[in-house]
Amino acid sequence: MSGLKTELSRRAALGAGALTIGGLTAAASGVRPAFAANQESSKAMIPFSRYQLGKFEITTLLDGAGVFEEPQKTFAMNVPEDEFKEVTLGNFLPVDRFKNFFTPTVVNTGSELILFDTGNGAGAQPDRGNLVLALESAGYSADDIDVVVLTHMHPDHINGVMTGDAPTFANARYVAGSKEYDAWSGMDPATNGAAKIFSEKVKPLADKTTFVEDGGSVVSGITAMSAFGHTPGHLTFMLESDGAQLLLAADTANHFVWSLGYPEWEVRFDMDKAAAAATRKKVFGMLAAEKIPFIGYHMPFPAVGFVEKRETGFRYVPETYQLDL
Repeated sequence: MSGLKTELSRRAALGAGALTIGGLTAAASGVRPAFAANQESSKAMIPFSRYQLGKFEITTLLDGAGVFEEPQKTFAMNVPEDEFKEVTLGNFLPVDRFKNFFTPTVVNTGSELILFDTGNGAGAQPDRGNLVLALESAGYSADDIDVVVLTHMHPDHINGVMTGDAPTFANARYVAGSKEYDAWSGMDPATNGAAKIFSEKVKPLADKTTFVEDGGSVVSGITAMSAFGHTPGHLTFMLESDGAQLLLAADTANHFVWSLGYPEWEVRFDMDKAAAAATRKKVFGMLAAEKIPFIGYHMPFPAVGFVEKRETGFRYVPETYQLDL
């Protein structure tokens, strides 16, 4: 088991304003999360959730969330309408709309603050682009970040790396996957909007960027793991401290029911759909077998949970209080 425990720090409690306590604890694994929220900025509620993994302190940050239409066209492109409707209604979800969350993560190793992904960027949408405010509500500032790790180059992960023409995280160095960086460098920004954003946001930081491959180390205890398919060089990162493990799964699965429960369902944003499906089965099969928790960038906030193997795929076990009863 993972040995994951959570606690709310005094600094976070003082900085958060009003607190909402929630989330799961898993008695066997020692999971005890603290959920802090309710600092309002404009129309967005800026929450965070903090965990202790061995000597690592992990904070998930809600960059924002949005409601979108026609989920079948996004998460079940190869599925008959009747099947999608049956599964969706069976999980108490609407068939015509879905809510998508965007959750960067900060890992405090004790010597460095490492941010994984940078959200949608300030001003992107009224309900998104709130990463810096979320950092502040958690007791950090953008200038505190020592390392920024980009799991892949989709806009909702890289837009926040720059504010205007200046780096948002002025004191940080950067880490990216070499295969991912090379793939996006080969795309034409004149004809590909996402490639244009990559060219404008990430490429100017090349001289501050370290490139890693599968098995590469960000720092001691944080290891890159290839999870290709969603993008050509999509990476996940295994955190390990004092024998406890947690996987930062990024966009390996983009929905807690449709993508986890049915890993073969094709997702519109997966650039290689067959490879992405195979990766979902492999990664979440490992997590289920070894009972390792994970953080999913698009899972319902606070985005921490476990998976249980089922016949068709996996059942998402979110961070809720039930597992502490």
